Amino acid sequence: MSSIAEKVVAGDIRTVARLIRDIDDGMPEVREVLKELYPHTGNAYIIGITGSPGVGKSTLVDQMVGHLRQRDKTVGVLAVDPTSPFSGGAILGDRVRMQRHSMDPGVFIRSLATRGHFGGLTQSTRSAIDVLDAMGKDYVLVETVGVGQDEVDVVRSAHTTVIVVIPGMGDDIQAIKAGILEVGDIFLINKSDREGADKTVSDLRLMIEMDQKKYEEGGWKPPILKVEAVFDKGIDEFLEAVDQHAAYLAKTEGGLDFRGNRNKVREELREMVKARLLEEALDRLTKSGEFDRAVELIVEKKIDPYTACEDLVLPVSKQ
Repeated sequence: MSSIAEKVVAGDIRTVARLIRDIDDGMPEVREVLKELYPHTGNAYIIGITGSPGVGKSTLVDQMVGHLRQRDKTVGVLAVDPTSPFSGGAILGDRVRMQRHSMDPGVFIRSLATRGHFGGLTQSTRSAIDVLDAMGKDYVLVETVGVGQDEVDVVRSAHTTVIVVIPGMGDDIQAIKAGILEVGDIFLINKSDREGADKTVSDLRLMIEMDQKKYEEGGWKPPILKVEAVFDKGIDEFLEAVDQHAAYLAKTEGGLDFRGNRNKVREELREMVKARLLEEALDRLTKSGEFDRAVELIVEKKIDPYTACEDLVLPVSKQ
């Protein structure tokens, strides 16, 4: 292995931080390192935490880290933050909230930018998960930015997907809609001391029971749990539910290593190919000057953007 890959596998924090920074910046040379690290992945348990903004995901993750460390487990945290419109980097709100773990050598916390990706996870986030896995972390917690119902990408990369809601934010209505609430393995009602918590439980339970046939055939029936993350209430029960889901996956899917799961591998490769094709196509168009020429034609009102898009894309798709 290269020296970088060797240091990552050995758990060198500085090397891991630099590598994830280069991944987030889209440096092409990181691909060779990721190739070397891939055989060392497949050991971490990945938990995705998602939900609307303001439901307390960061506070929950902070408490999860504390409880997992009490179990003597090492933890990596990837907090997918909104992208700064000025620098293009992540707005580091989540990392600020987890400062109490910053000096713990058993915890690695990193914020990543969405880069305008609205499905919840970017390819750089998936690669960063592999890096923390190869680094030897027992758990990798992925906190998504919270864009609402469309944020379902996390289910492709996580063993357990946790949907966090709170009473009084309309999530009781969301419970009967298609989208993000259909992919949850565990539902958490945070700030459950608020009025309306019981109604939210009832609405979520109704949604789950509407798909009762799937659960009668031996599928996992998502538990609905109340927590008060800011007061550290209900976290132990929540982590017990995570353990139960892990045991269920180990029993029904032949293990927890995604590399042997055909559907997971197919989805991962598909997303990787899409990202690479987009990168290569945009790079070619930019270097050739075709993209800038199309911009000028639109500005001069000699062509519309729809025609310009077709003129740029169709020749590429025929190659």
